[in-house]
Amino acid sequence: MGASDYKFEHFNVTFPAEYVAQVQIDRPKKLNAFTPAMFTSLGAIFNKLSHDENVRAIILTGNGDRAFTAGLDVQAASDSGFMTLGKGEDVARRGVKIQRHIQEIQDTVTAVEKCEKPVIAVMHGYAYGLAIDMTTCCDVRICAKDTTFSVREVEIGIAADVGTLSRLPYSGVSMSFIKDVALTARDWSAEEALRVGFVSAVYDSKKEALDRALHLAKLIATKSPVAVQGTKQVINYSRDHQIVDGLEYIKVWNASMVQTKDTEDALLAGIKKKKPVFAKL
Repeated sequence: MGASDYKFEHFNVTFPAEYVAQVQIDRPKKLNAFTPAMFTSLGAIFNKLSHDENVRAIILTGNGDRAFTAGLDVQAASDSGFMTLGKGEDVARRGVKIQRHIQEIQDTVTAVEKCEKPVIAVMHGYAYGLAIDMTTCCDVRICAKDTTFSVREVEIGIAADVGTLSRLPYSGVSMSFIKDVALTARDWSAEEALRVGFVSAVYDSKKEALDRALHLAKLIATKSPVAVQGTKQVINYSRDHQIVDGLEYIKVWNASMVQTKDTEDALLAGIKKKKPVFAKL
């Protein structure tokens, strides 16, 4: 696959280095806010990247200087989103339609987490609402110092339902902080995000953050794709299970995966002090 296979409205998908893809949300005049159709595109992009043998690491960012994403385009959602579903119908029947709609949206965002390849989120400017939903699905989160975060949903009269409230408790930040920001919809800064552990690094500018993300992605792309994808899979599995379950999972996983030629090549490269070259996966 190449760039021509990733033509989606309001998204730019590029390949800035070998085995590295960059997904850029591209609606800067609207602060990269999401319309209903953009959710479908997001899911499709990450499902394709997941199986693209020419991709080993992914960067997720937003176009423009003002926002990673300001979240849901509330006007678009009011015109064609869940608020319009089943109007005038029996409450149970309308409820079923809304549940199905929420499930569809959840699935598109979950595609970021389910993607076999590591995903590095690079945030700047406004990172509101959906920004938290998406980036809690990512494997690494970094940002520029101008980033302003918010779990915005209570501000528009709903509880966040696309993943924030389910994934933030597994993000390494305290439950007190989660309830603080989720119940108030207050803004929090890049400095606070770093202090509580929501991001792993803060950079002076969007450019510096993107440069760092590209460095990380290129480094990941030099490793065995069998090892990298297996590591992501096992970490996510272990996060959601007991320690004994995680140990059993990696035991079964590596019973086959350590037999790969990648292991032999990596070991020999270390001995011979040569850079290994791994086959596509």
